[in-house]
Amino acid sequence: MLGTTFTLAIRSILRHKLRSFLTTLGIIIGVAAVVAMVTLGKATTAAVQQQIASLGTNILQVRPGQGFGRGGGGPRPPDFDEADVEAVREQVAGVTAVAPQAQSTATAIHEGANWSTTINGTTGAFFTVQPWPLTAGRIFSPAEEAAGKAVCIIGATVQQNLFRGGNAVGQRFRIGGVSCDVIGVLSRRGQAGFGGDQDDTVIMPIKAVQRRFTGNRDIRLMLVGVDAAYDSAQVQASLSDLLRERRRIDAGAEDNFNIFDTAQISAALTGSTQLLTSIVAAVAGISLIVGGIGIMNIMLVSVTERTREIGIRLAIGAIASEVLMQFLVEAIVLSLLGGAMGLLLAQLAIAIITPLMQVPWMFDLQINIIAFAISAVIGVVFGFFPARRAASLNPIDALRHE
Repeated sequence: MLGTTFTLAIRSILRHKLRSFLTTLGIIIGVAAVVAMVTLGKATTAAVQQQIASLGTNILQVRPGQGFGRGGGGPRPPDFDEADVEAVREQVAGVTAVAPQAQSTATAIHEGANWSTTINGTTGAFFTVQPWPLTAGRIFSPAEEAAGKAVCIIGATVQQNLFRGGNAVGQRFRIGGVSCDVIGVLSRRGQAGFGGDQDDTVIMPIKAVQRRFTGNRDIRLMLVGVDAAYDSAQVQASLSDLLRERRRIDAGAEDNFNIFDTAQISAALTGSTQLLTSIVAAVAGISLIVGGIGIMNIMLVSVTERTREIGIRLAIGAIASEVLMQFLVEAIVLSLLGGAMGLLLAQLAIAIITPLMQVPWMFDLQINIIAFAISAVIGVVFGFFPARRAASLNPIDALRHE
């Protein structure tokens, strides 16, 4: 019975191939849009989490000002100094290491090649706070750090543009008028969570950067490593209290520094990405309803065209439920065909878009199953009314239909 009904449904669909394809087009677009949007949203979330993780886990970033800039329209807040770094390291419980940073930009030159890059001055604690493996060479020694020696560790982008990707360790290049010996090459990290190439950097001892590039002893950023056994929020509160005391901020006055927790940044960005993905998927899902209306419309046309056929079937002994099942199966098959083609189109779109967005390709089995199941439900819901109408026809009136 069901096999015969299915065969009749397929035969009817194949009889009008173009019309059947146009009928399923709404389902195809709807399923493809939902699957592609949700999958790309999850891929973007994964990319954001990976980028934030590359900055290090259990890290507090401490900067002057009330945001990434100085904040407000008042005078620039004072920078940190070595005494602040030492106080944080010694007086805040749960701190594993503190890496001060001073930053500048300059053009690096080597054998005719030149590249504008960022210079990060820091201490060996930088590699303790956020482990960043080297592909070659070593980090600078305490003696080189204390003396402010012009030694440097370069990122993969700098290596590619100055040394054509070849061996750079042991070679010398000039950066901002300073001759620098390459002692190490960092492993590749890629784009940062807030934009910018993390591999486009030259890391030097902080004293060398302060003396030869910034011309002062100011520290614009502290990376504070937090022991995983401690509550990050508690450590952050203790750190805030210490800095308010050292910077002589009155009770009730706003902080002139800011503390960012990488875990909180990751959670905030992930939540925003997921919310945006849900909204876009919901909008894309509207096209599924439009596709369902298209199926109902064409099935009503089909009932009208096949009224005499229905009348003949009823006259020779077919029961109403058999007629209803025939048209309902036809609607479901149309929906499932549209769903299957939509899944294929979604995978093609994902394969094309993910490299352009620079996010990892992934296959989300759950959303594919849900989208395919929804296409079947749409066939049932929107195909039931035309099928019911066909089953309720009077055989005599149907046979008289022209």
